[in-house]
Amino acid sequence: MSTNDSTAKLDFIRAIVADDLKTNKWDGRVHTRFPPEPNGYLHIGHAKAICLNFGIAHEFSGLCNLRFDDTNPIKEEAEYIESIKQDIRWLGFDWGDRLFYASDYFEQMYQYAVQLIKKGKAYVCDLSAEQIREYRGTLTKPGKNSPYRSRSVEENLDLFQRMRAGEFEDGARTLRAKIDMASPNLNMRDPVMYRILHATHPRTGGKWCIYPTYDWAHGLEDSVEGITHSICTLEFENHRPLYNWFLDELGIFHSQQIEFARLNLTYTVMSKRKLLQLVRDGLVRGWDDPRMPTICGLRRRGYSPESIRNFCQLIGVNKFNSTIDIALLEHCVREDLNKTSPRVMAVLRPLKVVIDNYPKDKVERLEAVNNPEDPSAGTRKVAFSRELYIEQEDFMEEPPKKFYRLAPGREVRLRYAYFVTCTDVVKDKNGQVVELHCRYDPATRGGDSPDGRKVKSTLHWVSAAHALEAEVRLYDHLFRNENPDDVEQGADFKSNLNQNSLEILTSCRVEPSLAGAAQGSRYQFERLGYFCVDPDSSDTKLVFNRAVSLRDPWAKIQKAQENR
Repeated sequence: MSTNDSTAKLDFIRAIVADDLKTNKWDGRVHTRFPPEPNGYLHIGHAKAICLNFGIAHEFSGLCNLRFDDTNPIKEEAEYIESIKQDIRWLGFDWGDRLFYASDYFEQMYQYAVQLIKKGKAYVCDLSAEQIREYRGTLTKPGKNSPYRSRSVEENLDLFQRMRAGEFEDGARTLRAKIDMASPNLNMRDPVMYRILHATHPRTGGKWCIYPTYDWAHGLEDSVEGITHSICTLEFENHRPLYNWFLDELGIFHSQQIEFARLNLTYTVMSKRKLLQLVRDGLVRGWDDPRMPTICGLRRRGYSPESIRNFCQLIGVNKFNSTIDIALLEHCVREDLNKTSPRVMAVLRPLKVVIDNYPKDKVERLEAVNNPEDPSAGTRKVAFSRELYIEQEDFMEEPPKKFYRLAPGREVRLRYAYFVTCTDVVKDKNGQVVELHCRYDPATRGGDSPDGRKVKSTLHWVSAAHALEAEVRLYDHLFRNENPDDVEQGADFKSNLNQNSLEILTSCRVEPSLAGAAQGSRYQFERLGYFCVDPDSSDTKLVFNRAVSLRDPWAKIQKAQENR
């Protein structure tokens, strides 16, 4: 982006970056970073941060680092690191040769801590974690000094070196910054910089038994990497004075921290701790369960990276917390998949139809459009025969007034095929309809009547002899309430789980063109929605996930707002 472009249409962060380039604040540099903690899988909220950081770097001809804040070996796993890399690449971004880890800087951080101790700005404290919380005070009550705050520089240096050497048990001592226990900002009340933790780190193994806290490490990492714009979510706004204090005391490079509102979605939890709880308690089928808001879950469900990027661009960034209706995300998915998804016919709940006047051994290959939004997608041939399947819900024996689909004596159009009229209904011993008999009009081949008569409904179908069996998984919101954390006293967010969030249909029929469909391929099942081939699918078993239905609640919401 040219620095001469107007900033009027930019969000507030991009406007800051554009202005910094105009004033040459960072010598013409734009350098951002995406700094995930590898303690879980990324979710849609992280996608917003990814699009923001990598997007700004791209738009302003800058750089963006991928940096793993791997400062807590107890919660971090190599599995999470690899999943994060995969998710970022799937979204369409690349960090090039700029892959970093907080653990790359452990020695440098340690030396910085020694520097603060020598300045009398850090001390070793023997208070337990619980005692530190007690001494910290509250928002209305100042904290009190630790009895170990007055230790000499020499004693602190000796104890800190012995902490590193592994002489003390977990939790026995911490290194704390010496700032102000009466500060109105609780983050400035002598925060912990290092804790003792005898744990194997995924990258450094057993080399370290003291680990930096996030607040100590974060600003240092940005400084070492020369990050110009350190973009964080709003909960870190009160931490910014602490980061600045550390950098000022050390006299090292300062990044500019800018905070924005995190993404909140209706019917969704965004806490990695809560998502991990759902996984570990077996309440979902894993991190990539299509009901999860994780990027890998959305990918498995059938969301496209383009739709997620479009969503993140549409919601923009701002400085106040709000909750986005999940219908907007689903709208973006429909908008993208409508343009890119081949059309096929599938029947989820089959009802057999026999066309009595159609020759028993005859098979026609009828031409069907692959994607009306994309003429270059061309056409395909679909088999038509005497016995078909339609949806159970497309027939009613005693239809209400506004039901226009198939009923006794009624004529409808079969998509790409013929007009048919229902002549007979077959039921089982329980009175359930199991088979329909119809007659077709040969003159209506292709779905049009030469005499100009009209029908009020067009049904999709598959040939019984040619269709493939498939399993289809239908998903609803994982939670019943728009705000899953809105619970009765004594309950937690899991009490709002939607017990009907997954329906598995095992007797579906799909047209034979889907044989061998690749995992991750997306299709529109005509009249039913957008579907994706699940990783469970194989040569002997087709499995599809419904990404979204065709119905678009967001369009109705927008129309209602426009009519106010």
